[in-house]
Amino acid sequence: MAKPLPTAPVTVRPQPASRNVVLASYLLMPAALMLVMWQHLLPGLLCVCIGFLATRWFARLLERLLSRPRFLRGRARGLAGVLAFTLVLVGPIALLTIGLSQAREYIIDAPDQYRELLDYTARTVLELRLKLPHDIAVFLPEGAAEVQRVVANYLRAQAGSLAMAGRAWLGALLFAYVGLIVGGLAAIAPAPVQRRPLADQLHRRVTIFGEAFGQIVAAQFWIAAFNTLLTAIFLLFLMPLWGLELPYTPALITLTFVAGLVPIVGNLVCNSVITLVALSVSPVTALACLMFLILIHKAEYVINAKVVGSRTKMSVWELLAVMFVAEAVFGPAGLVAAPLFYAYLKKELQAAALV
Repeated sequence: MAKPLPTAPVTVRPQPASRNVVLASYLLMPAALMLVMWQHLLPGLLCVCIGFLATRWFARLLERLLSRPRFLRGRARGLAGVLAFTLVLVGPIALLTIGLSQAREYIIDAPDQYRELLDYTARTVLELRLKLPHDIAVFLPEGAAEVQRVVANYLRAQAGSLAMAGRAWLGALLFAYVGLIVGGLAAIAPAPVQRRPLADQLHRRVTIFGEAFGQIVAAQFWIAAFNTLLTAIFLLFLMPLWGLELPYTPALITLTFVAGLVPIVGNLVCNSVITLVALSVSPVTALACLMFLILIHKAEYVINAKVVGSRTKMSVWELLAVMFVAEAVFGPAGLVAAPLFYAYLKKELQAAALV
């Protein structure tokens, strides 16, 4: 019996999407983004994008390195993907472990630093009691024990709020790490042979969203570098000119850059840390740092809008308007999400030749 001739491979073309399918994809994408904002899942979404882009970048780099040995050329791509995902998965844990090990001395010395700060605060309050009128001075604590009692009462009164804030931060970190895992797995997942019409349209929406995120990340890098430069000039040159110096200045400058990679919120975090460190030196130093950092924070609105707008082809005024509205509706999370969501919306409108 004659053997059947081998047939040529059939090329499967994606099925054309109807108008209703395209409309459904356009509706599902903003609905998912609004769900992210309402359920406070923005850290998870950002980390999904970061995990995806980081895994893809590491995979391309490792694939080039592993393709050089002959015995690994056939398996270079798969091995590079697994190694890249492992690196993205283990990297944050390793950095956290190193940071905690380096901060061990500060944690051990925390009670002594607290006592020193408490004594300094008590001396400052006593000086104020002597200088202020008697009617106002009676409302101030009388000594270190009284200051400690006031702090303890305040912490006791705010225990519920502090517990909720700690729970929110822990949940955000958990969602962020899960987002890294999801993004890494999506980056190394094999592409399907064929996508159904709705899946194909959703893939296009997600691809455009990823392009907008890449542009925002590139812009945020330059914003973080600019903020770090201003902070370094202030801490290394301007403060010594006034006879004031902050401890741990190199660490604070590094924190400014790393935290500055997170839009708006990162700037607020590093500003708070710098102000607390300055408070351990003197109230005047803390006030000077606070005024300078507030100035940078307000200037970041314009800087963010200018840099992001030039990267994403958006005007400064429209991006500023979107940032203010988003902050009013969603709070700080809206301020972080506004450039990304608006950049995605603008790219969708440009792809549809509507703007």
